[in-house]
This record gives sequence, structure tokens and C-alpha cells, in this order.
Amino acid sequence: MKKLILLSVLMLGALASSAQYMPGKPRKKYTFPKKDEESSYVLNVTKNTDEDAEVDACVTRVAYRPYAELLTEINELKRMNNWADTTYQRRFQQLPAGGQLTVTMYRRGAANADPAYLSLVAKNKDGKEVLNMAELPGGQGRFWNRDLYMSKRTVPFTKVEGPQDVTLTINDAKTKQNFEYIIKAQ
Repeated sequence: MKKLILLSVLMLGALASSAQYMPGKPRKKYTFPKKDEESSYVLNVTKNTDEDAEVDACVTRVAYRPYAELLTEINELKRMNNWADTTYQRRFQQLPAGGQLTVTMYRRGAANADPAYLSLVAKNKDGKEVLNMAELPGGQGRFWNRDLYMSKRTVPFTKVEGPQDVTLTINDAKTKQNFEYIIKAQ
């Protein structure tokens, strides 16, 4: 009888732990948005840490660079590399007016790290959409660490009126999860 009870408790524990990371399960959120380690302009609303990568191999990170920072970078590159005016003008014209977002995803398996599964929706405080992308440019991920594959895409961000907080939601169609961020857009 004791063995039967012990076996049933172990089976229920195994089922409960495997159901913990089922696709479609909503991600946990921080009580207060946490500042991202990689980008000072991004606050993480959903828990999206390296521990998650170890457990369920599903991490998505966002970095934001404002227009002023991008302009400073190409001005420094021009000074250091003695660029011709045509090279500088070409780079200058390619700068996105609102800055750029870099979306990095880590998944288990190269096919699962396809950025085409991700869609982006950014809204300002009034709830007005400032960015809506149905999917990112596709492609398979490259090997990153142990069994994780990484894909990185750079997306131009739309210009916003003055510095403001923009809520960015990334929906992963494969895992049926949402990743939420607050971007301090400039």
C-alpha cells in the first residue's frame, strides 16, 4: 500500500512538473518592471532570464538604440575610418528615424529559432499602435550554446513624439507565449 501511494505521488509530481512548461502557458511577470542588463532603454515586464533558458529553452530579448546614439556611432566611424562623403551619406540615409530594435531569440532546435514565428506590436500610453509587424524576416537559428539556437533580427523603430514609454508585446506563434517590454523611446 505504501509503495502504491509513493508511486502515485511520484507520478503526479512528474505530471505537474511537465505541465509547468507546456506551450501556451502564460509567462510569469515581475512585480515591478526590471531594467534589462543589455539595454538601458528596455524594461522587462515578463520574466525572461537565463534560468528560463536552462529549463524550457524559450528566451526572447529586446535591445533598443535611439536615433541619437546611432548618429553618434556613424559620426565616430566616419572620423576613425576616414570615410568618403558618399559612404557617410549612404549610412546616414539608412538610419531609422525612431531608432532600432534588436530582437534576439533563443530556442531549442534550429527550426524553432525561426524569427518568422514572432510578431511585434508596440503601443504608446494612449493605446495607439506605433509599430505592428505580423512577422519578422524568417530564417533558421545558428548554434549558440549546448542545445540552444539563436536568431537575431534588427528592426527599424517608428519615430515617436518626444521621449515616452512604449509597451512592446512580442507574440511567439510556436510556443503561444507573449513577451512584454517597456521601451523608453526617444
